Amino acid sequence: MLKLDKVCAGYGRMRILHDVDLELGEGEIVALVGANGAGKTTTLRSICGQLKPMSGSITLDGVPTAGRRPDQLVCDGLVHVPEDRALFGTLTVEENLRMGAWTRSSAQATKSLAEVYELFPVLAERRTTVAQTFSGGQQQMLAIGRALMAGPRLLMLDEPSTGLSPKLTWTMLEAVRRIRDTGVAVLLVEQNAKQALAIADRAYVLESGATVLAGTGAELADDNRVRKAYLGL
Repeated sequence: MLKLDKVCAGYGRMRILHDVDLELGEGEIVALVGANGAGKTTTLRSICGQLKPMSGSITLDGVPTAGRRPDQLVCDGLVHVPEDRALFGTLTVEENLRMGAWTRSSAQATKSLAEVYELFPVLAERRTTVAQTFSGGQQQMLAIGRALMAGPRLLMLDEPSTGLSPKLTWTMLEAVRRIRDTGVAVLLVEQNAKQALAIADRAYVLESGATVLAGTGAELADDNRVRKAYLGL
């Protein structure tokens, strides 16, 4: 579904990524873990079209993404939830959600809205509340819900546990697993490696902008290098 082959990317003349390789198949969760500054967010920005890779290739369903704008990739089913969530603070929950369905018909939006409310009942309860009054956890639910309104086949999440309590982090990641179970593939960037590897079908480790390890979530959770560097064991 998604493949990165020797991708190099950065900002201006500053190269952040060096030969990043990554593959993600339909209906699986792939975690991307690594320390701060390893290049995780840059990888997502390169995939969604916010950054133009300096070299290497990115393909979606076998078709190169080079030259395609982020909005075009959304229409192709690739949706990115950034770390800052980028909500419309003065709009209500339902208004935010419907903004996510700009590519879809009214009937599709109504169906997706019901599905989002089933996944996150608190959003249904507070559908007329403005987003800026929400807690961090509720804002993250809303950001993910808005992304789901676009009907993605591939959902990219950048640090969804940021600012959340350990209990709410597990709740959020369980929601990610439920999303995967509906057939949506998920590329999960998460600094909390233990929780990410626990739900991931497969995972990659980035160090200094390069892919250094790959395997199933369970394999990497048992790898002594990962345990020492990222799990505190």
